[in-house]
Amino acid sequence: MLSDKSILVTGGTGSFGRKFVATILQRFPDVKRVIVFSRDELKQFEMAQHFPSSKYPQIRFFIGDVRDKERLMRAFEGVDVVVHAAALKQVPTAEYNPFEAIKTNVIGAQNIIEASLDSGVKKLVALSTDKAAAPINLYGATKLCSDKLFIAANNMTGYHDIRFAVVRYGNVIGSRGSVVPFFLEKRKTGVLPITHPEMTRFNISLQEGVDLVFFALENGLGGEIFVPKIPSYKILDVAEAICPHCEKRIVGIRPGEKIHEEMITETDSLNTIELEKYYVIIPNYPFASYEETMQKYIMHHKGKKVSVGFRYSSGQNTQWLSVEQIREQIRLHVDSNFKVEIPEKV
Repeated sequence: MLSDKSILVTGGTGSFGRKFVATILQRFPDVKRVIVFSRDELKQFEMAQHFPSSKYPQIRFFIGDVRDKERLMRAFEGVDVVVHAAALKQVPTAEYNPFEAIKTNVIGAQNIIEASLDSGVKKLVALSTDKAAAPINLYGATKLCSDKLFIAANNMTGYHDIRFAVVRYGNVIGSRGSVVPFFLEKRKTGVLPITHPEMTRFNISLQEGVDLVFFALENGLGGEIFVPKIPSYKILDVAEAICPHCEKRIVGIRPGEKIHEEMITETDSLNTIELEKYYVIIPNYPFASYEETMQKYIMHHKGKKVSVGFRYSSGQNTQWLSVEQIREQIRLHVDSNFKVEIPEKV
């Protein structure tokens, strides 16, 4: 799929980008180029130490910002595949700096689309978030706009041979700013802050997120939003898994936060098909027949329509991680030396 191809990853120094690049270099040793595009020179320097050019001559590091279309055009020269992972994604930061989030997540997305069309890119997959489904915060709203832009970009390809698709998934266990490393740090104080006792979230590992992108690159017809079938966890179970003896202090929901996340809304069910490991939300183009479009994607993916009224929510999931399974996930994906600390009785 990627043999002798040039791949560019925006936000390539982030948690996803590093894992994606490592997976490419492992699975496709004959890849032509892997371009890491990001705006943080320190992270690029640190990543270059991990992937030295003497061992990985295919890798390139390109300083730039998705807000800067001219720089994107230079970076996209000769690129076959783009994976767009750059975003401002901290919910409180986006609430406080709304237009900065819009410039990166919305205007940046359009810059990516136009640069791809003008540079001869063949495939593009953009990363989304569960917060883009029925958004209540600005980050989710900007990512919904981004999703719409990438799906609609398939309408403007003209004579360009390019396909745009989106992948949408939930919280990545152990990623920067997520609850597990936060609780691991907070357990030193003996108090874990709980925003709401009923809160749930989807859970996915970095490798599962990377594999979803590979699936979309290989199987995307263009215009899909790919959603993985993944388990949920309860926030109180995460707290129990990390520090059973800690005080669980209810502090209240932060601005723009949901009790449960969802990746497929009830309305989305009208355009959703089910595969073995994934759901696919197909595009609903105004100029195309709904039935013909649905049949086209069902045949391509060999899937089936979900029932009307179906919704995919972390609070109504059929797969749940137990406390012990959460601990195992932490050992696998966050800290291999993780142990449950139980203080000695005096």
